[in-house]
Formats: sequence, structure tokens, C-alpha cells
Amino acid sequence: MSEQLFELKGNLFTLSVLRLLTADLVALSEQLDAKISQAPKFFAGAPIVVNLEALDGAELDFSQLHALLLRLAFNPVGVCSGTDEQHQQAKAVGFSVLNYAKDNQAAKAPAKASVAPAVTAPAAPEPTMVVEGTVRSGQQVYAKGRDLIVLGAVSHGAEVIADGHIHIYGTLRGRAIAGAQGDKNATIFCQKLEAELVSVNGSYWISDSLQGELWGQAACIRQRQDSLHISALVKG
Repeated sequence: MSEQLFELKGNLFTLSVLRLLTADLVALSEQLDAKISQAPKFFAGAPIVVNLEALDGAELDFSQLHALLLRLAFNPVGVCSGTDEQHQQAKAVGFSVLNYAKDNQAAKAPAKASVAPAVTAPAAPEPTMVVEGTVRSGQQVYAKGRDLIVLGAVSHGAEVIADGHIHIYGTLRGRAIAGAQGDKNATIFCQKLEAELVSVNGSYWISDSLQGELWGQAACIRQRQDSLHISALVKG
């Protein structure tokens, strides 16, 4: 009997979902460019699924969409929640068609987190941004050019981004992205690690990779030699 050379099994990975609200790909490109500029290292190569539900069967140039996502350095995985015709057109240009469990939160407009206005040419480092309370599912907070302190938890489906360090004085259940503009010395600190995803300077781990001895514990996450390192928040 030959030696087994592989295992094939199901698993759960975190994929970004792009929920299209328009078939206007020119306008879409402009807004995606602005979004990616907030954290270019994080989005580079990110696998993405396009949710077509809100288009309600509208005509869409899937070839152009696929090219757009590649130009923006995404990894287009597939589409979901479209019509049969849309799915066939998407498959013809290289998209897979995925089944998608509808998230009730997706239908709601995400709550807006309070974000300080951008400063174009600061003479000195920006003061730390402080969020008083929990960052709820669907919210995104971006501390541009500064550190971020959250005086609460980060819920499942929430996202906190900072160009510097991130301090979370509660449970981190959602996503935390530190060093978004390339600060390799950035660190994520949290009182309880249960994250969907953490990223520092473009290196990222999803939940499965985080579930070691410090899962559910106070921890800090930093980048070392282009990989992530997790250690106890309080050293014994």
C-alpha cells in the first residue's frame, strides 16, 4: 500500500465579501481605490467573494469586474447570491459560484464609528484616537496616522484599523489591523484574544491560527521577520 501523500478535508477560512450596491464599475473602482489606500498592505492578495444580491439581477460586466479586482491586487475567488444568468456569466470569466449563508447584519446599514478628520500635513505625530465603548458588528474604526485605544470590546464582524498600535481594553472578537501603512513596529494589545483576524504590517492570521495557548487570554501580537508573534500581555 502506497504512503498517503495528502489529506482532503473541509475547513473554515475568513474571506472578505464585497457586496455590490451598483453595477457602475467606474464608480466602484474609485471608492475601492479610496478604501484600499487606508490599509494597502492588508488588502494586497486578499481573497474576496462578490455578493450580487443587492443588484437584483442587473446586468454586470463580469470580465471588467474580474480585471478590476486583479488590478487592485485582490484575489477574486467567486460570486454568490446572484441570478442563474449572472452566475453563468461569472463562471465564464473565471469566478467560482459559492453558496452563501445570508448574514442578517449585511442588510443593515453599518453604524458609523466616530473617526477624527484627516490632517493632510501634521507638524507632529497625531494624538492617540480613543473610542469609548464597544465597537459593534458592522462598524469600522480607522485611526489614520496614529495609535488607537478601544475602551471596550471589538465585536464579531467589527473592524479596527490603525497606522500605529492598537490597544483593546476588552475582548477582541472581530478584526484588528495595526501598522496599516507599513509600520513594522506596530503591536496589537488586547485583554482577551478571540479574534476573527489580526494583522500587523500586512502579515495576518485568521482565527484557526490564533487558537493556541493564548486563545482567550490577554495577549499582544507583533510582527517578527515577516510573520506574526503572539505573547502574553503580562510577563511573568
